[in-house]
Amino acid sequence: MEFLSDYGLFLAKAITFVVVVAMIVGLIASAGQKAKPEKLSVRYLNDKLEQSKQMLQEKVLSKKELKALKKEQKKASKEESSEPRSKVYVLNFNGDIKASQSEQLKDEITALLNMGDHVNEVVVKVESGGGMVHQYGYAASQLDRIKSQGIPLTICVDKVAASGGYMMAVVADKIIAAPFAVIGSIGVIAQLPNFNRLLKKNEIDFEVHTAGEYKRTLTVFGENTDKARDKFKEDLKDVHVLFKNFIHQHRPAVDIESVANGDVWYGQDALKQNLVDLVSTSDDYLLSRCKEADVYVLSSEQKKPLLKRLGAGAQSALNQSIENGLNKIAFHKWYM
Repeated sequence: MEFLSDYGLFLAKAITFVVVVAMIVGLIASAGQKAKPEKLSVRYLNDKLEQSKQMLQEKVLSKKELKALKKEQKKASKEESSEPRSKVYVLNFNGDIKASQSEQLKDEITALLNMGDHVNEVVVKVESGGGMVHQYGYAASQLDRIKSQGIPLTICVDKVAASGGYMMAVVADKIIAAPFAVIGSIGVIAQLPNFNRLLKKNEIDFEVHTAGEYKRTLTVFGENTDKARDKFKEDLKDVHVLFKNFIHQHRPAVDIESVANGDVWYGQDALKQNLVDLVSTSDDYLLSRCKEADVYVLSSEQKKPLLKRLGAGAQSALNQSIENGLNKIAFHKWYM
């Protein structure tokens, strides 16, 4: 017990130090600096694939073979239809516990929606193991903006779309998962330690005052009651019901009661559960789309001043230290 006491005090000191440093850097960073305009980059995927193919052909084919190939390509080029090709746009979403890329996703989708009829399909490559409910709900709502405009939306999952990540994926018209992609985890989790006995042992008082019976239920430092625990569990179940209803709304073919137990499935098994529509990699899907459409990869990034980036780095270090030291505690935030 003495070891736990020493460890707790050491952890508190370490977190306090990081918090102070983050606050100082944040104050400096906010002193009149402005972020640079957002930068939107567009890459034409068809050209990249064609260049790679030509480089390989030049390396492995003989001069005679190359000459015959170019002759065939020239003939095929003349026979190609002059009809405009469909335009497909690819976005990437790499989710952390706070779905931090949501704002970037929002900006990219806004840019696409401003294109009007020049968008025939949007493909979003989602990689996320989930995180905060409200953050991933916001990310999912951004994807729903695409659907509401009648634009076909395809989600590709090469590695993982679990919990909040799967919440985003179900918005799509079509979900494509790689053979060993992790899918599902339709559940909600919230956990936190309680240091109340440690404080009492060291004769440290801690008070919490609220106006409203359920303004605060379980706490990290206060004494938790059975009534608070019951309310906490009730809230947890309510969020789970919302999650299940959201999945059922977008994928009615899924037997929600059999899959909403927090378990996960890999590609082929996820297909059997109707959690996905096709087992394939995003690379194969985009390669097939390039044969019949113009495919563009979009990415946006807002350039921040140096001090802002330092402040963000300090905040990231703080978040990581809290997550590692306290095992991803949910301070009254539900995690999917």
